[in-house]
Amino acid sequence: MPKETVKKVKKAPAKKVVAMKPIGAVTHFYGHLSVAIVKFKKAVEAGTKLHYKGATTDFAEVAKSMQYDHKPIEAAKKGQEVGIKVKDKVREGDEVFEE
Repeated sequence: MPKETVKKVKKAPAKKVVAMKPIGAVTHFYGHLSVAIVKFKKAVEAGTKLHYKGATTDFAEVAKSMQYDHKPIEAAKKGQEVGIKVKDKVREGDEVFEE
């Protein structure tokens, strides 16, 4: 009786999970305007892809425009609270990540 040969299958290398640090947090949400007020921990430019994550929130989109004191700005400074138009509802305390 011939012996069966066993082929060894190589496992794909495990992907390294990198813990993302939040770059900001939602401090307020104006539902009738769909505008999130976000306080950033670092400078962020308009056009940056942001990911909003919370208990029931999980979506990403590009911050097309930002406003500070009802005036458009190109970038938010560290510690600054800015208004960003969002496509979905966010809640106070939701974290904001950069993608």
